[in-house]
Amino acid sequence: MTTIKSYTLLLYCSMLSFITIAQSTILQDGFEGNGTITTWYGDDCGINTGFPNPIPQGINTSNTVLRYDDSGGQYANVGFDVADNFDLSENHTFSLKIYVPADGLTGNQPNQVSLKLQDGTLGAPWSTQSEIIKPIQLDQWQTVQFDFADDEYFNLDPNSPPPTQRTDFNRVLIQVNGENNNDLVRAYIDDVYYDGTIPTGPVFDNLIWSDEFDGQGAINPNKWFAQTLLPLGDSWFNGEIQHYTDRPENAHVEDGVLKIVARQEVFTDQGHTKNFTSARLNSKFAFQYGRVEVRAKLPTGPGTWPAIWMLGRNIDEDGAYWDNQGFGTTPWPACGEIDIMEHWGTNQDYVSSATHTPSSFGNTVNVGGQFLPGASTEFHVYSVEWTEEELVFAVDGAEHLTYKPEEKTAATWPFDAEQYLLLNVAILPSILPEFDSSALEIDYVRVYQRSPVSSMAEVADDSAPNVFPNPFRHRLQVNWPAASGQRVQARLYDIRGQLLRSAETVMDQGQLQLEQLSGLPPGLYVLEIRSGDKQWRVKVVKG
Repeated sequence: MTTIKSYTLLLYCSMLSFITIAQSTILQDGFEGNGTITTWYGDDCGINTGFPNPIPQGINTSNTVLRYDDSGGQYANVGFDVADNFDLSENHTFSLKIYVPADGLTGNQPNQVSLKLQDGTLGAPWSTQSEIIKPIQLDQWQTVQFDFADDEYFNLDPNSPPPTQRTDFNRVLIQVNGENNNDLVRAYIDDVYYDGTIPTGPVFDNLIWSDEFDGQGAINPNKWFAQTLLPLGDSWFNGEIQHYTDRPENAHVEDGVLKIVARQEVFTDQGHTKNFTSARLNSKFAFQYGRVEVRAKLPTGPGTWPAIWMLGRNIDEDGAYWDNQGFGTTPWPACGEIDIMEHWGTNQDYVSSATHTPSSFGNTVNVGGQFLPGASTEFHVYSVEWTEEELVFAVDGAEHLTYKPEEKTAATWPFDAEQYLLLNVAILPSILPEFDSSALEIDYVRVYQRSPVSSMAEVADDSAPNVFPNPFRHRLQVNWPAASGQRVQARLYDIRGQLLRSAETVMDQGQLQLEQLSGLPPGLYVLEIRSGDKQWRVKVVKG
C-alpha cells in the first residue's frame, strides 16, 4: 500500500558474537538492562535505548526497545563499536527483527535495511566498509538475516577482499531506507544478537505478483476471477449453505482494502435459492515455489469459515478459473491443496493451516495452528514458504506447521506443479440466526520467489563482455567485440532483484549502452547480459 519513509523499526538482530584468542564473547541487547552492548550511538539521528515497545505483537512482545529517529540527515545510522575485531571467517551471519509502520515515513525511498561493517580506527571508516542490503515490508514484524559469506554484499572499495577474509571490522551500523536523502524515519530496534550461524532457509526476495488493493470499487478483473458455479449442481462442498456471487456487495475494494463480505439475504441463482451470499476469488496467476504473504483481518461469528488457500492449477473443478481455461485434468486431492489460513467462527482466534494430498485429505493429519488474539480486530500476516522440500506456515513470522514428508510421491507430494490462490468466506449450517454480515478484509496479497540475480550463474569466458565505466553515473556501456552482429540483451537489477532498465539490440561494432541512469540512487547493482544461450552477471556501482 502507501510507501512512506519514516518508520518504526524493531530490529531483532541475531547479531554479533565474535571469537577472540582468549575467550568467546556473545554480543546481544534486548534493551531490558541486561545486554552486553554498551556503546550504542546515533550517527546524525536521535536514539533512545529505553523506549517502551509501541507494537508488542507477533514475534516481538518485549517491553523495551531502542527508538531511532532520522530527522532528515543524509547518512543517519544507528550502531555500536566493539573492543575486539570480528573474525568473519567463522562467524559471519547477522539477523534482526524489524517493524516498519507506514505512517512513520516520508518520501518514496525503497523499503530496506542495511547492515554495514566498518573499521572504526580509520579516519574515514566508511571507505573500506562492507554492506548488505535487504528489503523489508511495512506494518509487520519480520526476521531479516545478513550472511557475509553467502549474501550479495557491497564493498565500497572494490579492492577490498571478501568480508570473510577480513579481521579489521570493529563497528556495526544499521541504516534504514538508504542514504543521500532527507526523508524522515522513525524506528525501533530490539533483541540484538549474533551467534555466527548460517541461515538454512531459502531467501524469497523477488516480488513476482501482488495486489495491494489500492483505491475504491471493483476488484481487478485482470488479477481475480469470481467463481460462482455450483460444483455439485445445487450446492458447494463441505455442506456450505451460501451462494458465491460476482457482485460488489460480496467483494469490493474500499479504502485500500479488499472486503469479501458474507451476508444473510435471500438470493436465487442457477435455479436454487439460498439464504446467504459471499464471494470466492481465484487468482488469474499461478506459480511454482515461493513465499505467499497475505495481510488480513478475519470475519466473526459461529458458522463463518474464511480461508486463504491454494489449489493445483490442474484441478478438475467445473467453474474454477483454470478449469475454464482448459487446465482441469486432475481431481481433488491429487491436484494438491495448501491451506495458508482457515478460521472457524466456532473457535474464535484459532487460526489453522493444512495440506490435503491423496495420502491424507478431508480430516487431514497434516494440520497445525495457533491462537491469535485479535484475529478479527487486527491485521496479521499469514504466510507460507513453498520449496521443493517443504511447506512452512506462519503468522506474523511465528511458525506453527511444517509439512515435509520423508518420501515424496504423487500421494504425499503433489506440490511439484503450479498452484493458484483462492480467497473466500464460506457459511456453514451452524451460522447463528442473528448473523447479518461479516467481512474478510485483506490489505495485500504478495508472492515472492528467489531473486533472478541471486540465482544466476556467472560464466567464465575469454570472450566475455567488458562493462564500463564502473563505478558509473549517467550510463553503462557494454563492449563485446565477440558478439558483433548478434542480438544482445542487457538488464540492470537492483540488489533486491528488481528490474530497473533494459536494452536489446543487434550489437553494432560490439557496443551496447544503457542510458538515463543518473536518477538511480548510489549503491550496488547487477548487470545481466545475454546473447543466445550465454549469460553473464557483472556487479556495477552507482557513484
